[in-house]
Amino acid sequence: MGHMGEAATTPAYAESFAEAAADFGVLGPQLWEPVSTATIMRTRPMPGERVLDACCGDGASALPAAELVGEEGHVDAVDAAQAMIDRLVTRAGGDLPQLHPHTADVLAWDADGYDLVQCVLGVFFFDDPRAGAEHLVSLARPGGRVGFTIWAPGAIEPLAEALFEALLPFRPELEDLDLDDMSPVMRSASTPGALAVWMGGLGLTQVRADAVPRTLELTPELAWGFARGTGMRALFGDLGARKVEEVRTALLETIAEREIERIDASTLVGEGRRPE
Repeated sequence: MGHMGEAATTPAYAESFAEAAADFGVLGPQLWEPVSTATIMRTRPMPGERVLDACCGDGASALPAAELVGEEGHVDAVDAAQAMIDRLVTRAGGDLPQLHPHTADVLAWDADGYDLVQCVLGVFFFDDPRAGAEHLVSLARPGGRVGFTIWAPGAIEPLAEALFEALLPFRPELEDLDLDDMSPVMRSASTPGALAVWMGGLGLTQVRADAVPRTLELTPELAWGFARGTGMRALFGDLGARKVEEVRTALLETIAEREIERIDASTLVGEGRRPE
């Protein structure tokens, strides 16, 4: 087994998520936790297992995994943003000695031999999602399980468009951005079948993938939580607090004008085995 690699560099996406930690937490009960529960039901952490939870955020999937493996088990929860790990430690409350949080770039993580490697909504943030996913697969033991959760096509789209429009007056340079390029949906895995094929291409066998439909009522608090607590936060650049508040007002006005009352938060979950 390799040593646990603490990364010397911080990936670019970690910075925006470090600032987003509090807003990220707003989405927990309605988004991160149900999405993670749907994942855990499929990856099935078992008593005594060693688990790697990659891109763990503030622990929506790492905490239940730690409870399921019990004190005989071991969960490494890895995230590049220190603020997220701080929140995870607070949420764990010292009650889960089997949970081991690490602030590190999971792409430089070299402990291996895990019974289960899971990554909930994290693959999109890798510069090269396929290479990143291949690295995660390599950390599972032969016969071990690997689970990926990704956004389904259409998820979050109307809200992303509304935020883009609200930001344009303050950040005209965004005009050159292709909103499709900012989409968190992986075009190469846009259906359960395509996700299963994609995971098979990583060398996994016995792959099962399915869709987990989810629709949320879009309250102002939830809309702003999405804008500031997900990868969309990067669109804000370095706008000052007053301009950020003006963007908030513009965003909520756009949502009201377009009568966006609900938002699709559906995901695709795939699970497979590394060959023996």
